[in-house]
Amino acid sequence: MSIWWSLHLRREAASVPLARRLLMGTMETAGVDPDISYDLSVALTEACANAVEHGGDPVPGDRAGAYRVTAYLDGETCRIEVADSGPGFAAPPARGTAVLKTAPDDAENGRGLCLIQQLADHVHFVNRSDRGGAVVSFDKVLKWRENAPLVSA
Repeated sequence: MSIWWSLHLRREAASVPLARRLLMGTMETAGVDPDISYDLSVALTEACANAVEHGGDPVPGDRAGAYRVTAYLDGETCRIEVADSGPGFAAPPARGTAVLKTAPDDAENGRGLCLIQQLADHVHFVNRSDRGGAVVSFDKVLKWRENAPLVSA
C-alpha cells in the first residue's frame, strides 16, 4: 500500500491544524495504530508551526507566504517533509547527529525540533540550496490496527 499527498499552505496559523487533520484522517483510514498516528501528528504540527513562524518573507503578490507539506505512507513507513522559503537553519545539524540543544526550562518556545527528534525514528534538517529555505523531514515505522483495511497482504 502506498499513499501520498502534498499541500501548498499559506504561512498562517490556521494552516497547521489543516495539515494535522489531513494526516490523522489518512492514517486512520489506512488503519495505522493510533499511538503512531498521534506521534506523527504532533511532529507534523511542530514542523508546520516552525514553517509558519520562521518560513521567510512573503513572495511578492502573496500576502502571507507559503510552505509545503508532503506525506508518504509507503509500505511500513510514513515519511513527512515540511519545506519553507525562509532563511533556513543558522547551522543545521550534520546528518547523523543525534540531538539538538534543548530550550531552557522557562522558555516559551524552542522545543519543537527536539520534540520531532523524540517522536520520529529518523529526522533530517537541511537548508535548500536551490531556492533557499529549510526542510524538516522525518519518518517513522508504522504499526497497524488489527484488520487494518489498507495493509498490504
